[in-house]
Amino acid sequence: MDFEFLYRVFLGNRIIDYLVSLSALVLGLLVVKVFVFILARRFSKSAVKSAAAFDGLLARIFESIIVPALFISCFYISVKMLKMPAGLESAANIIELGLITLFAARLAVMLLEYVLKLYLSKKGDDITLMRSLDGMFHVVKYLVWAIALIIFLDNTGFKVSTIIAGLGVGGVAVAISAQTLLKDFFSYFSIVFDKPFKIGDFIIIGDFMGTVEYIGIKTTRVRSLGGEQLIFSNTDLTDSRVRNYKLMEKRRVLFRIGVTYQTPLDKLKQVPAMIERIIKKVPDTAFDRAHFFSYGDFSLIFETVYYVLGPDYNKYMDIQQEINFAIKSEFEKNGIKFAFPTQTLYVQKN
Repeated sequence: MDFEFLYRVFLGNRIIDYLVSLSALVLGLLVVKVFVFILARRFSKSAVKSAAAFDGLLARIFESIIVPALFISCFYISVKMLKMPAGLESAANIIELGLITLFAARLAVMLLEYVLKLYLSKKGDDITLMRSLDGMFHVVKYLVWAIALIIFLDNTGFKVSTIIAGLGVGGVAVAISAQTLLKDFFSYFSIVFDKPFKIGDFIIIGDFMGTVEYIGIKTTRVRSLGGEQLIFSNTDLTDSRVRNYKLMEKRRVLFRIGVTYQTPLDKLKQVPAMIERIIKKVPDTAFDRAHFFSYGDFSLIFETVYYVLGPDYNKYMDIQQEINFAIKSEFEKNGIKFAFPTQTLYVQKN
């Protein structure tokens, strides 16, 4: 049998060279198929035994990066076994570089996504943080792809240094013209990660107070007690003294009452103990002190301090109201009168 035709040259390669290349491709694909099948079974078994997020990450990397890379490698190796024109070989090398860059960028994005989810799982159900990090992740993802594109272009012979320098000068110009916007942007990340407050917290900024409704990249919106919406720039908030009542574990309450100067001494001595008993009977309170504080212009003043165990303002008002009612009742039983503004005029007759 004559096999001379196998040694005939076609497009720079012998026919036998084409057959060897094709055989290498088929054999490589079969080996990869078997390898993928074995590893896929192992991954499925480990997924049944463990629900760990890292196992899911490995499975996704295997399916979306390793498997396609192995199949593409089979084609690339089989093609490289043949002699190709210089232009075609250069194109093959560029495609190879492009695929490597693509897979590397995808791997970086997947790892960043895994780290982000791991961080969020430790922070619990923080909606503000989740939304903020999700937006930031999209920015970082685009940045990764941009860097990958620059590396690819640089390795294919493009002069990217001039482009980067131009972008740098343009970036400085944009930063100078948008200083306020950038300050609010960085203040936003300060609020998100430092968390002086979050959505649902009741805060006071200077003369303004209300409940935080929205935290944006440039502004934060607060619903005031009067119902209107207050809009603050993030820089204003980070530069101000913010009082967050949602984080308050207990509320210190100080109040004063005045009784008339005609009250007998033995009755005055009963007032501090009387107030102490009243406050200790009210749930969610911690009594601190009650004293005869001072002599006022028209009353004898008693000062009382106690704590409400919780930050809720309505709860504090309910407790204070209950204490006021009880003090009024006890004073009436014991014949102690509250003072009110009075003046005594002494008229001297000549």
